[in-house]
Amino acid sequence: MIDKNTFFFYDLETSGLNSRVDRIMQFAGQRTDMKLNPIGEPVNILVRMTDDVLPSPSAIMVTKITPQQTLIDGMGETAFCRYVIEEIFTPDTIAVGYNTVRFDDEFMRAILWRNFYDAYEWEWKDGRSRWDMLDVVRLTRALRPEKINWPVTEDGKPTNRLELLTKLNGLSHEHAHDALSDVFATIAVAKMVQEKQPKLFNYLLKMRNKNEVKKLVNLDNKQPFVYASGRYPSEFNKTTVAFPLTSGRNGNILVYDLRYNLEELLTAPVQSFFPIVKELCFNKCPAVAPVSVLNDSDWKKIKLSRETVDKNLELLLKYPDFAEKMREEIENQPEFPRAIEPEAALYDGFLNEPDRIKVMAVRNAERDKLADFHPEFNDERLSPLLLHYKGRNFPETLSESEAVEYEAYRRERLERQAPKFLAELERVYDQDEYIGEELKLYFESLF
Repeated sequence: MIDKNTFFFYDLETSGLNSRVDRIMQFAGQRTDMKLNPIGEPVNILVRMTDDVLPSPSAIMVTKITPQQTLIDGMGETAFCRYVIEEIFTPDTIAVGYNTVRFDDEFMRAILWRNFYDAYEWEWKDGRSRWDMLDVVRLTRALRPEKINWPVTEDGKPTNRLELLTKLNGLSHEHAHDALSDVFATIAVAKMVQEKQPKLFNYLLKMRNKNEVKKLVNLDNKQPFVYASGRYPSEFNKTTVAFPLTSGRNGNILVYDLRYNLEELLTAPVQSFFPIVKELCFNKCPAVAPVSVLNDSDWKKIKLSRETVDKNLELLLKYPDFAEKMREEIENQPEFPRAIEPEAALYDGFLNEPDRIKVMAVRNAERDKLADFHPEFNDERLSPLLLHYKGRNFPETLSESEAVEYEAYRRERLERQAPKFLAELERVYDQDEYIGEELKLYFESLF
């Protein structure tokens, strides 16, 4: 199975940090074989900004990609979606990056959703899968740090920032926050871990499969396990020994950090238990390992001991009601804020089969057929989404009344974003006067 797989390392630069609101501006990537040798040429494309979104000036100051540049040199969203589905995320591809699971993958789902593609199949169907080098780096640093130089911040705290990790280890990374440069840097880091710690690299590659994770972390045979997560403190190398607590949302599981004595925390407010109690998502390639991998030196690296873990587990098991209390608390918290537009409503439910067929018909419809194409969707998100889809990508297909409706939506959306945009632009304008002026001109053009 491994022989037919390839990695596709990818990275995005976006107009902001919120995948429900902001947009992809640059997509870059490189396919490699399983030994991380490049296959084919690198990919580096801009994606045109649509006329219903204002970028974050802070983000633009970092990436130096102006909206105008995407309009001149960029690929439209519909063409981009078709390209990545047909040419990039092909069968048996492992999509991988540096923090892609929690950031870039979310933007990919969002752009596919609003352009009438399945938001999930590119991650799992036909032998496809995904992985994330950031959590691999975290667990490597915590358990097998030998032969690699590890960066710290100016105040001495451990950090795994890509540009610092590459610099300290003499790896090429010419332009941080340029997507293609970040891709090559991620491949270099992956190759470093693969060469220095091949057993751990191959083990975590296997653990990208959620079924493999479930063999280790489950409620049928509860056992402590090693867990590296960005939610845990850097002073412990983002790693602890956790314990399966109870079921979570969407088939996931709540786990308890055995670094902590529950009896010392019981009088604290419920909210203070997070992330001592956190949700482990099986489909997000969690970096987990059995406790048996820890030798005496490893326990010291994560500032824990067997005695502490055993003691805290014994105390945890004395309070069986605690697990149910945490489960109820998690379930009462909305996973995502209420969506105020269909573009942001991806996670509000799955489509039924009749709507899936109609969605496929939308994305495959020729431009001249869209004007008279009005499928009767069952899902209330899809009719307004189709109007916006046509307004953004094929405005000439709108009827007069549809054009008025789309323009009202567009203006309302921009006016909602404008105060934040203008305030942020005022704060960062002096960083780069040219980009500041370009953003002002772009703002005026949209209105």
